[in-house]
Amino acid sequence: MAGHSKWAKLKHKKGTSDAKKSALFSKLVRFIAVEARKAKGDRSAPNLRAAVDKARAANMPSENIDRAIEKASQSGELEPVTYEAYGPGGVALVIEGYTDNRNRTSQEIKHILGEYGSTLANPGAALWAFQKNPEGKLEPLSPLELSGEDMQKLADLTDTLEEHDDVNEIYTNAE
Repeated sequence: MAGHSKWAKLKHKKGTSDAKKSALFSKLVRFIAVEARKAKGDRSAPNLRAAVDKARAANMPSENIDRAIEKASQSGELEPVTYEAYGPGGVALVIEGYTDNRNRTSQEIKHILGEYGSTLANPGAALWAFQKNPEGKLEPLSPLELSGEDMQKLADLTDTLEEHDDVNEIYTNAE
């Protein structure tokens, strides 16, 4: 009966769910911090309210939300960054995020892309393949069909990029 205890099963499930929740909360804290800086701490600003609503929808504790807003008014600047890249099969990638150190983040993103056979592109090199929808999200103009192997490589790449603390959104033109 080794390894069949109920507690061991719960411990592993809780560990994985806590890790996912922690990653989501850290991204939401960065998003709230950027919006709080833009609004100069005014909680009635529409973008800050939207960020707080998004955090509440993810069941983030209100103490964490308040702490993020307070910290944003006191600490250094987080700036939005956009990276463009070409991934497996020539698919265009647009990576958006927030960082406190642009040089560190670009090198880390470049390293991750290199591990999966992808390359960082010049500004405007991949963005032409997308258009903004009314919600401000990017949609591909002409979706690119990938082979099964390239699709798996792209899925692995996006999973790794999403785990990075500074990355907020990833857009691809793959079907």
